[in-house]
Amino acid sequence: MRYEDPWYDALASGWGELDGTGAPAAVPPPRATDATAQAADVYLEVRRGAAFQEVRSRYRRFVVPGLVIFFGWYVAYVVTAQTAPGLMARPVAGAVNVAMLAGLGQFLTTFLLTWAYARHARLRRDRIALELRWDTQELTRGLEGGER
Repeated sequence: MRYEDPWYDALASGWGELDGTGAPAAVPPPRATDATAQAADVYLEVRRGAAFQEVRSRYRRFVVPGLVIFFGWYVAYVVTAQTAPGLMARPVAGAVNVAMLAGLGQFLTTFLLTWAYARHARLRRDRIALELRWDTQELTRGLEGGER
């Protein structure tokens, strides 16, 4: 059976060629150019920088507590549903019971956490991250032009 994708060429990709012994030939890894190695150094330098560390720190200070709180709330909901079905079946208003309110609360807290995350990113991380991106692109463009 032949692979019908016109953009895929197994032989050009090195797959399926034999090395003379009947075994597939080894495909050599792409060689890193000097500019590629220098670009990798630029990214490592940026990653070690104070601005990048600040972005990562702000990210972690929001995400870790948010994850712990949300996961704790989810586990409490599931455990309570399994261990206290009488409590979860208690009516609150008409046919609405505690389990339904807690389940809807899961949706509500998901949306609230998403909104809070987007707001936190916009107010505390996006500007620094964008500046880092521009600085990194400028440094790597300088490598392509031979300025470095």
